[in-house]
Amino acid sequence: MTTQNPRPAHGATGQGLWWILVVDVIAVLVFSVLGRGAHNRTPGIAGVLETAWPFLLALAVAWIVRLVWKSGPAPLTMATAGYLWAVTLVGGMVIRGLATGRVPHWSFMIVAAIAMAVLFFGWRALAGLVNRRGER
Repeated sequence: MTTQNPRPAHGATGQGLWWILVVDVIAVLVFSVLGRGAHNRTPGIAGVLETAWPFLLALAVAWIVRLVWKSGPAPLTMATAGYLWAVTLVGGMVIRGLATGRVPHWSFMIVAAIAMAVLFFGWRALAGLVNRRGER
């Protein structure tokens, strides 16, 4: 008797989770690169990581919590994107504030929320379209 995977269309297990995590990390790095570019900040890996590390740490916490509890919707769903976006955004802002000793400016919070939403939800939407085309 075989059992069905409860998340075949939008889920991933084992190695499949790693590529999803990598794309989420890339999304945070893209956010940092674009933000630094918009403010004419020094380019380079060190600068990007300086901007990204609080958000990468928050993203890591979000993924660890998700993996430990092994619950919730599949990794490619919009619900998971929402969870990861919220934890990454809020956690990243808190960590950044603690690290700098000041609350991030409200305009940064708004731009970060919009940019990360576009990136976290956007790549999953594209993956869903590709998935559906592949199923035809």
